[in-house]
Amino acid sequence: MNLDIRDVHAAAERIESYIHRTPVMTSARLDAETGASLFFKCENLQKAGAFKSRGACNAVFQLSAEIAARGVTTHSSGNHGSALARAAQIRDIHATIVVPRNANPVKKAAIAAYGADIIECEPTLAAREQGVSRVVDATGAHLVPPYDDDRIIAGQGTAALELVEDVDGLDQLLVPVGGGGLLAGTTLVAADRGLAVIAAEPEGADDAFRSLTSGYRVTDQASDTVADGLRTTLGELNFEIIRKGVSRILTVSDVEIVSAMKMLWTRLKLVVEPSSAVPFAAIRRYPDIFAGQRVGVILSGGNVDLDNLPF
Repeated sequence: MNLDIRDVHAAAERIESYIHRTPVMTSARLDAETGASLFFKCENLQKAGAFKSRGACNAVFQLSAEIAARGVTTHSSGNHGSALARAAQIRDIHATIVVPRNANPVKKAAIAAYGADIIECEPTLAAREQGVSRVVDATGAHLVPPYDDDRIIAGQGTAALELVEDVDGLDQLLVPVGGGGLLAGTTLVAADRGLAVIAAEPEGADDAFRSLTSGYRVTDQASDTVADGLRTTLGELNFEIIRKGVSRILTVSDVEIVSAMKMLWTRLKLVVEPSSAVPFAAIRRYPDIFAGQRVGVILSGGNVDLDNLPF
C-alpha cells in the first residue's frame, strides 16, 4: 500500500471521537529568544498522554470483529503500549504489551491502568520482537506494531494535519524521530501542503540521522539517551517515506534535551517528557535553520516520572 494524504484524512475521521484535538500554544518570549515564530502542537495533552493514541485508535478501529476478538499485542517502551491498551479497552478487547524491563515505571503503570497484561523482556529490539511472537503464537492476538505499519503512520499523521489546519502560513514542520511513525505521517501532510519537514533526534540514538545520510536503513544501534521514547530503530516503511520527504535530521545531546525540557516546563508551563523536548533542543542548537521561519513543533508526549526528573 502506498500511503498518501487521503489515508491521513480517513484516519482523522475514523479516530475523531476517541482523541483530543490538542491545542497549539505560542510564546512571545521563546520567539524572541530563538528568532523564529514557534507553534507548539501539544500532544502531551493527548489521550494517554502522547500522540500514540492516534495511531493506536486508527489501527484498532480498522480491525474486523473476528480479528479483534482475538485481542491485540505489541512491544513498546511505554507510550504506544498505553495507547494500544486504551484503544483495546474502548473496543472491549484484550491487550498484551511486551515492555522492556527498564521502561519508565510511570508508562508501565499507565499500560496496566488500561487493563492490559504486561510481559517484561530484555531492553533490545530482538527481545521485544521475540516476546510479541510468543504472544501471537500462544493467543492468536493481532500484532499492532508501534511504528512500522501503514495504519499507525496514517494515524500519527493526523497531529500534523490538525496543526496545518489550525495555523496558517507555516514554513516548516519539526518533529522528534524514534521509530518514525510520527515523522512519516507528518511527511505525508507536509508533502500535500508543500512544507519542509525537519526531524530531531538524540545523539545517543541517531540511527535515523545515519540512515538519511547514508541512504540505507541503519539498524546497528545501542541507544543511550534520556529520551526513552526515541530509543527505537527506524522502521522500514517509515524510512521509505522519510528518505523521500524529509529535508534533514538534526541531532542534539542529552544535556541540550534536558535544558530544553526544563525551558518548556518553565516558559510554556507544560509538562513534557524528554522525547518531546528534542525538537525544541534542535531549534536552540541550530538557530540559523529556523530564524525568521514559522515553525510547527509537535510536542510528542508528557508521560514523566515526577519522582525522577532529569533536572
